[in-house]
Amino acid sequence: GAVNTIKFTKKGKLKGYNTDYYGFMKSLEPLLQPHHKKALILGTGGASKGVAYALKELGILYTFVSREAKEGIIDYDRINATTFDNYQIIINSSPVGTSPNIDAFPFIPYEYFTEKHIAYDLIYNPAETQFLKKAKAKGAQTKNGQDMLIFQAEKAWKIWNK
Repeated sequence: GAVNTIKFTKKGKLKGYNTDYYGFMKSLEPLLQPHHKKALILGTGGASKGVAYALKELGILYTFVSREAKEGIIDYDRINATTFDNYQIIINSSPVGTSPNIDAFPFIPYEYFTEKHIAYDLIYNPAETQFLKKAKAKGAQTKNGQDMLIFQAEKAWKIWNK
């Protein structure tokens, strides 16, 4: 897993936690509808691990997408209309589109987004990335990572102060 919060124990040891999963889960839950059963996670870095854990906790099946296909990971070239039919939640956990590179976006076929999709970008600066703009233009519900940031920070604060 990926650690983003560290606390000293009473014995002076360091203990690591991941609060990203909590922030992501709390911010995604209000958007979910019964048809949101499967998710694509764009990127395989540290943040993607918390996202995957949250999806598992929510009972949502997921597949990672990366530049290179490996066991359990598909590459971007494999994403097509059928993929979008099968996956109703598309999550950008990569840094692509983060300020100052605000014109960048993950290379996926945005024409297959529909009103049945959720496009979630962990990025919150800019507030609306190109990924979110392109998905919204096709009717998808969109969400940036600002609430995730707030919820995970609240969880970290509770860990530090208990």
